Amino acid sequence: MRSEGAGHVPSEQELLSRAALTVFRLNGQFLGVAEELAKPGGLTAAWWQVLGAVLREPLPVAGIARTMGITRQSVQRIADLLVGRGLAEYVENPAHRRAKLLRPTTAGREAVSRITPPHAQFAARLAAELGPEGFAETVEVLERLTAAMDSATGPPSSPSGADPSPSGGDPSPSGV
Repeated sequence: MRSEGAGHVPSEQELLSRAALTVFRLNGQFLGVAEELAKPGGLTAAWWQVLGAVLREPLPVAGIARTMGITRQSVQRIADLLVGRGLAEYVENPAHRRAKLLRPTTAGREAVSRITPPHAQFAARLAAELGPEGFAETVEVLERLTAAMDSATGPPSSPSGADPSPSGGDPSPSGV
């Protein structure tokens, strides 16, 4: 990927392009791995992602979309599928009559819990590849890049004042 000479200092524009291409590739890799990891739970990667967003607390569809950085319509479609399959349910939202909250059902939580063993195994493989400190550093750099992108493009608002990270700091497998 690096074609510059040893003394070449990449421009900001070159760095942005390299970062974007790397993240696009990484996104594809994560989606592929997530599809495989989600199978034991009878889920798809997208279903797992939406269920994972509401494991800690119920959220409105718009809040899930903001947290995940995708459209409300995409989340609505998946949320409706999850509800139809008995993996999630809509509950009243005390803060907003029309925007119901999505929360996992017992079946939804059980589906996510079946993902825990392969999720842990894959996490251990990455940790072995990167080393424990390298893995933690990689996550910190990605979090810094996400924060910088939010700052440079206008940050999305947090759905409920909660931690904007996809897992909210929860060690359970709420997404790859």
